[in-house]
Amino acid sequence: MYTRGLAAICLITCFAANAQELKKDTVKISTDSVRLKNGKMVNIEAYVARFNPRKALFYSAILPGAGQVYNKKYWKVPFVYGGILGMVAVVKFYNDGEAKYTQQLFYNINHPTAGANPQSGFTTDQLRKIVDQTRRNRDYFMILTGFMYILQVVDAHVDAHLKEFDINPKLHVRIEPTYSPFCGIGTGLTFRF
Repeated sequence: MYTRGLAAICLITCFAANAQELKKDTVKISTDSVRLKNGKMVNIEAYVARFNPRKALFYSAILPGAGQVYNKKYWKVPFVYGGILGMVAVVKFYNDGEAKYTQQLFYNINHPTAGANPQSGFTTDQLRKIVDQTRRNRDYFMILTGFMYILQVVDAHVDAHLKEFDINPKLHVRIEPTYSPFCGIGTGLTFRF
């Protein structure tokens, strides 16, 4: 008796969960226009042509962050400058350290009887290892700074290309609650075209 009642409840809720109607848009949208968030209707070609990926790439290559401003992604500009300036600061730190320890190494080489350097207390072998390590770290961070610059250029270019994918009003991807008689209650990713 208990199993039949549970099966009946599952069947009733299963049909009830799938019997939802979607709201229909009262205003007809033609295939060559799109409704923006503010309710304004715009031609698709005119909407997509506002952002030229080549211009975004060019602006971002000339001045870091300018491509993000062109794409109207103003919130990305502090991250671009923060990343690049942070990397430059680390490169400067290691460059200054390499210059300082190189000067101490030359002092040890020119005065071999002194033993350890009077300024730092390091021996010649220790200073050679420190100079090599700081030079290697400086070079790594110079490469990472170049990657950060290239990354912001690519971000501006790709973001301008992806502007046209926001224009299909019928495309929806949502996380919604689901029910299945076999799995029970859960969440699911729903695609609507």
